[in-house]
Amino acid sequence: MSDLYWLTEEQMDRLRPFFPKSHGKPRVDDRRVLSGIIFVNRNGLRWRDAPREYGPHKTLYNRWKRWSAMGIFIRMMEGLATGKAEPQTIMIDATYLKAHRTASSLRLKKGAQAV
Repeated sequence: MSDLYWLTEEQMDRLRPFFPKSHGKPRVDDRRVLSGIIFVNRNGLRWRDAPREYGPHKTLYNRWKRWSAMGIFIRMMEGLATGKAEPQTIMIDATYLKAHRTASSLRLKKGAQAV
């Protein structure tokens, strides 16, 4: 499958400090499993429907469940967010905001006149 998602080595180097230490026998390939977790979550798949290239679906689920309970993914997101030193301004163009046609008149009660 050519449409599989794989983390690059640069991305893995940024994420490695957030991984828990391995106790006992070494874990299976973190890049493969983490790429599989991202692929499943991004596409809204069941774990069982994950492509075989990412490894057994049970491994993907167990790693996701265990790391979620340990707060690993939260620490990854917070660590990556604080690593960006420059503040960013995000502007939303009004053409992308949709409102129901009656949204402007919701404050008016029936029979009342606008002032």
